[in-house]
Amino acid sequence: MKILWSCMVGLALASSCLAQAELPSAPAPQTPASTSAPDKQKEKEIEKKEQSQRVLGVLPQFAVTDRQDAPPLSPGSKFHLFYKSAFDPVTLGILGVQAGFSQAENEFPDYGQGAAGYGKRYGAALADSTSSGFFSNFFYPVLFKHDPRYFRLGSGSFRHRLGYSVTQEFVAHRDRGGKTFNFSNVLGAFTSGGISNAYYPRSDRGFELTMSRSVIALGYGMAGGLFDEFWPDIHHKLFHKKPAPQPEQK
Repeated sequence: MKILWSCMVGLALASSCLAQAELPSAPAPQTPASTSAPDKQKEKEIEKKEQSQRVLGVLPQFAVTDRQDAPPLSPGSKFHLFYKSAFDPVTLGILGVQAGFSQAENEFPDYGQGAAGYGKRYGAALADSTSSGFFSNFFYPVLFKHDPRYFRLGSGSFRHRLGYSVTQEFVAHRDRGGKTFNFSNVLGAFTSGGISNAYYPRSDRGFELTMSRSVIALGYGMAGGLFDEFWPDIHHKLFHKKPAPQPEQK
């Protein structure tokens, strides 16, 4: 219920922001024809560096950029980002821990216990994570021309950044510039939630399972946005290193 309430609050905040603020289209990103080869090569290098970011050298943080004006990703780059994030060894390990907690609490009891029960829970967690990432970070972003990355604000008051990070689950950056409602994240979560009925125990299938898996996916996305926004500040507090300078916000 806490995750559901958080998602509802985030959706309300996002709707308010979109209703109160005009969302004009930003200048169209440079087209390949107008971008020089050195510029394109430099952008590829920056993109590659961003998609290699790890928290403390371990936890993947591939879909985060500090550049509010970052050029849009190509469909191929969106797929690469999804694949790299979904099948990173650390991600797979976290899913293993999640399956262990699920078994300890005997969630979905029809899976049983022992190695077989753990394997089924791990498979379900992997299917949840992969399908949610596929639809939210690749399929729908390509279809709607949305950018699946988190655009870190990095400056301003704590309250402003807090609100910004929560609403980003429901506010999308369009490939052609500007912002809109994030149908990619919302539809991705509910599509994945619907598909989960194909592999969870029959006794747990139905509308409630679809909604719970969908809300959990959105809740994880909101929590991820909070972490992505404030990790540089946390890192500074822990290790007394200054966060990387952020580009000036327009």
